Amino acid sequence: MLQGKTIVLGVCGGIAAYKAAALCSKLAQAGADVRVIMTASATKFVAPLTFQTLSRHDVITDTFDEKDASVVSHIDLADRADLVVVAPATANMLAKMAHGIADDMLSTTLLATLAPVLVAPAMNVHMIDHPAVKENMAKLEERGVRFIEPGFGQLACGYVGKGRLAEPDELFAAIAAALREAEQPKPLAGKRVLVTAGGTVERIDPVRYMTNDSSGKMGIAVAEAARDAGAQVTLVYGKLAVPLPSGVDAVRAESALDMLDAVMARLPETDIVIKAAAVADYRAETIAPQKIKKNAETMTLQLVKNPDILQTVGERKGNRFIVGFAAETEQLEQHALDKLRRKHCDLIVANDVSQEGAGFRGDTNIVSVYDEAGLVEAMPLLGKKEAARRLVALIAPRAAERRA
Repeated sequence: MLQGKTIVLGVCGGIAAYKAAALCSKLAQAGADVRVIMTASATKFVAPLTFQTLSRHDVITDTFDEKDASVVSHIDLADRADLVVVAPATANMLAKMAHGIADDMLSTTLLATLAPVLVAPAMNVHMIDHPAVKENMAKLEERGVRFIEPGFGQLACGYVGKGRLAEPDELFAAIAAALREAEQPKPLAGKRVLVTAGGTVERIDPVRYMTNDSSGKMGIAVAEAARDAGAQVTLVYGKLAVPLPSGVDAVRAESALDMLDAVMARLPETDIVIKAAAVADYRAETIAPQKIKKNAETMTLQLVKNPDILQTVGERKGNRFIVGFAAETEQLEQHALDKLRRKHCDLIVANDVSQEGAGFRGDTNIVSVYDEAGLVEAMPLLGKKEAARRLVALIAPRAAERRA
């Protein structure tokens, strides 16, 4: 798996840098072409000569130390890398990566590469639990950076807790797994997927609106899973409680009518529609131009029915593959199959939102997927990202069959 692969190994300044030397040796022995970049702080813990001897290549520590006039070193390394590994990664480097700072050779190369990035943090237990560090890691994870969890145990500073750099064998296994994953075929390559996510907002007046509890987490996870499966993804989104994913074409649609317009405008060039948004069934008949004053003891709102986006898409589906979502509180299978047939879906993803772990705002879900014949898969309690990956794995072969 590693034979002939170019792995850029970034080593940051921490006592755990000695483990990076053992990792470098393992990678080189497995046939990888290991190119080591050390920060200035890292050289205080382990001499560059150690990595030079183990990798059989010059170790780069200075952005301006250009040994080959035919290339720009950090761009050349960024382009050639099959994988970039940062081990150990300090809080300082995580902050640079999260905020796009490029002030040394490693951070500059990280900013320039399109290769997968694998990061193994190592730091004091209080540092890794600091809100700023956690926020930076979350931001990087949203952008597709993968993390190797630090271990729990005795730290060099004397504390006992989470923060130890993973052992060289663990790091090696994670690198091999990342390279295997990168070589897997992309089942939605060449497909154009439209995903809707989040809750719609129906205005009453300039400062008030009606909405629902949808956080958009499931829809965002589906968009990310489709993107990772090789699809060209358009995300039409309403109210979200999570950041937008990278690598997708994001289109804001506040109300049900806005979302309908955005979806139908893009339908002709779409192969697969996955409608995960929670669209309001009704809207105010009239939106007050000014803030409604609190005068009477009661207020009556006249509501009118919104168009059904999923049904509208289903009626014009042609050769497209349509996936709907159904949030229910009772008779899950009966309601799901009824919705699938009425709205001309190929699959329906149903969940009982009254179940613990399957509601709108959480990070987990319990879904059952149905087709015309009945239950396809009943998933256990899963993180929404994993549930989305499994859903995309079900969609891909069926969508290919439909096209064929």
